[in-house]
Amino acid sequence: MRFNHLDLNLLVALDVLLEEQNITRAAERLHMTQSATSGVLGRLRSYFEDELLVQVGRKMQPTPYALELAAPVREVLLTIQSSITAKPVFDPTSSKRHFRLVTSDYLISVLFARVIQKIHQEAPHITFEMIGPNDFTTDLLARGEVDLMIVPERYILDGHPSQLLFEEEHVCVVWDANPLVGDSLTLEQYMGMGHVSVGFGRNRHMSIEDWFMNQYGFNRRLEVITNDFNTLPQLIVGTQRIATMHRRLARLYAAHLPLRILQPPVKIPVMREFMLWHRTMDGDPMHRWLRERISEFINDLEQR
Repeated sequence: MRFNHLDLNLLVALDVLLEEQNITRAAERLHMTQSATSGVLGRLRSYFEDELLVQVGRKMQPTPYALELAAPVREVLLTIQSSITAKPVFDPTSSKRHFRLVTSDYLISVLFARVIQKIHQEAPHITFEMIGPNDFTTDLLARGEVDLMIVPERYILDGHPSQLLFEEEHVCVVWDANPLVGDSLTLEQYMGMGHVSVGFGRNRHMSIEDWFMNQYGFNRRLEVITNDFNTLPQLIVGTQRIATMHRRLARLYAAHLPLRILQPPVKIPVMREFMLWHRTMDGDPMHRWLRERISEFINDLEQR
């Protein structure tokens, strides 16, 4: 198919080439030979009258014009995928759709394990891939490479739909035999203790640390940094350390480990968890069904 003398199949290749910036890797994804992929790049250069990708040392770098093309090309492909090739009639009971979700291990433990069990009862053939948060989480959604993100409010992207799912509070958790802590905590005690915290991504982003720095001008003394929420309570057992964590997860682990849950010495802002999706998926019937079921099941669980 051609539009204004452009073979629209070339847009798929252009999207992959701009993402990979490497002929070999692009050829693998396109299921083409390297020479054929180089030929496609040549045709794209001829049509757009721009080099698009320029060899710099061992790497290929996009030209300024290529960077301008990247977002609209991806948007066109996503629109075609969701609006033109999607089937208007759907049946959850027989659908074999595969959904990629960005969510933390905390959410999987306290809610989504049960949500997926419920969804399986209505749509037994759909499958899921859970992706943990990282430095490129929002980029994945902006490029349409994941179906849903369930994340705190700060990750919401302008221009893409979102929905509030629930709110969460933070509590402090210590080993129940910790001799340094009674039934309550002062801010001085809290800041003087060794802390276990979670950091995500290359820069170990930690929202609570950001909040304490902005509010009080100092950081907690971090003695252990882990990369998932489920290890927080395990890492304080048998120590004099403290962890600040989600109330739901703390309650889950306090039922199985020797832990004590305490109120923080200061009011930590409530965390609001949102469901976020690419705007081109807004009208997709199966995608909409999944969003509705997730929201319904979480509301049911919250009311129990």
